[in-house]
Amino acid sequence: MTLVEHVEGVLARVERHELRVRALVPETRRRERVLGEAEALRDRFPAPSEQTPLYGALVGIKDIFTVAGLPTACGSALPPEAFESAEASCVTRFRAAGGLVLGKTITTEFAFFSPGATTNPHDAGHTPGGSSSGSAAAVASGYVPIAFGSQTVGSVIRPAAFCGVVGFKPSYGRIPGDGMLSFSRSVDCPGLLAVDLATVLAVAAVVIEDWSSTVASADMPTVGVPTGVYLDQVEAGARAAFESQLALLARSGVGVKQVALLDDHGEIADRHQDLIAAEFARAHSDRFARWGSLYSGHSAGLYDRGLLLGENAILSGRQSSRDLRSRLESLMDEHGIDLWATPAATGPAPSGLDSTGDPRMNLIWTHALMPALTFPMSNDGGLPLGLQLAARVGDDERLLVWAQACAAALGTA
Repeated sequence: MTLVEHVEGVLARVERHELRVRALVPETRRRERVLGEAEALRDRFPAPSEQTPLYGALVGIKDIFTVAGLPTACGSALPPEAFESAEASCVTRFRAAGGLVLGKTITTEFAFFSPGATTNPHDAGHTPGGSSSGSAAAVASGYVPIAFGSQTVGSVIRPAAFCGVVGFKPSYGRIPGDGMLSFSRSVDCPGLLAVDLATVLAVAAVVIEDWSSTVASADMPTVGVPTGVYLDQVEAGARAAFESQLALLARSGVGVKQVALLDDHGEIADRHQDLIAAEFARAHSDRFARWGSLYSGHSAGLYDRGLLLGENAILSGRQSSRDLRSRLESLMDEHGIDLWATPAATGPAPSGLDSTGDPRMNLIWTHALMPALTFPMSNDGGLPLGLQLAARVGDDERLLVWAQACAAALGTA
């Protein structure tokens, strides 16, 4: 199959499924644009020996990242001029490596909680999660092997789990955040959603400048399971599936240690929510002053709440983040733990499209700025469940290597 034939096939797939899935931001001349870029890429690399590993890889870009030649709306009613900036460097790096942008993917408004039009590809009556809803659905629908998303609470891991794809939120700062709408600058993290872990590895090596492709581990990891209040929030079916997967991992040589912690999960969540609200108000002050009437009630309410919280919430939240990371990594040292293992969400994707689901299983690792990922674990009533793994800050490469070993042990690689 030639590159152009491949792109033609994807565009035909989009035409067949997009009225139901609604993963992509509508674009009147998508076909002409993408085929034109494919032809230019073919001419740039005429010989197979010259083609890069990502040659012709199609990507969906969450509509909070700027992409040259495409408008940015951030899932809102604001005009594109409200978000103008240079193209996000992670997008530029992907394109330079031979990738093609299929289009922008739908996001909740400003990457908050007001859902877009996207449905879950496994069941259109269920949410795809959010805020990287369109990115997860585009991968799950076979439009793209990779999509860019972002996480401020659980916006990569949760939709990936709900849609049955791989989600990767790296350590804070490893994928540059320039050209991405700021929600909370202290915790915002660009991330990747993909068909498999190998694809995440290939793209991470391109978009993360200091990525090491030589990291390897012959040993199976030891995972820590946080027992108590945190895990008790998981629905019965998802909890049973998680326990079953832990048993399979243990039989495959993965060490499994139960560790009682996070009984103060609620207090940590409160500090995180205060931090991001206060920083949301700070990030949107100029924009809100000009276009405040175009904000939805959800987003306007968050802005008002953030103004009331002010600087103290930001300072307290940042200190809480440092304290939590120190606590979690000290426990890893004490118990010989390489990874934390948890369900990726409290259960499968909820029915209805008015909510994007509960991010509480992801918030802890985001707050601590730690890398986390999810891959499909099993199904609950036909809807996917994900296994979430989190590692020390900076241990992203080992996280992905260990995740591949765990997925192979579970038969989901």
